Amino acid sequence: MQADVIDTLAGIAPGSHLDTVRRTRRAVAREHAQKSYDSLFAPADYGDFSPAERYAIAVFVAGLHGQTAIKDFYAAKLGSAGAIDAEIAAASTKGPYGAYPKGPLSKEDTPGPIHRVAEAQRKALGPKLAAAFEHVHMLVFHPRDAAPPSLQAMLDAGWTTDAVVTLSQLVAFLSFQIRVVAGLKVLAAKS
Repeated sequence: MQADVIDTLAGIAPGSHLDTVRRTRRAVAREHAQKSYDSLFAPADYGDFSPAERYAIAVFVAGLHGQTAIKDFYAAKLGSAGAIDAEIAAASTKGPYGAYPKGPLSKEDTPGPIHRVAEAQRKALGPKLAAAFEHVHMLVFHPRDAAPPSLQAMLDAGWTTDAVVTLSQLVAFLSFQIRVVAGLKVLAAKS
């Protein structure tokens, strides 16, 4: 039986207090989170979104969130993350940024950088990953600004519609996973 990935990332030992809590009080949530991980990283059919691309995206997302241990977990599955580490350094910022439609929330508009992969990095990553990293940066730091041109850039780089949907699901899952792991680590520190 495969270890629960959130337990692994949070350092939850079998039989510990948090293990008991997750297995008894949050059993369904725990099971569904693991099934989400499995369906995104070990599906029956990868379609047009390879395992290496999935792990590269995971490394990039965790790096953008400043989560070194989670980034390293996915980098170990990828094998090498040198070009990705360089892109994380180039893309790192704070956020979120974006603009709301004109109205009462417009006072919360926050301008911020739109990341573009440099030409040298684009060559190292390839057109698909370069486009994906630009789109992922938009999803992570500019969720209100994600728009059709970002999606079209993905299609133009060779991503299929199904793969773009899966990539978006992957980014959403990783954001969830990162927050759950952070919360569990806080709880472990207080136990």
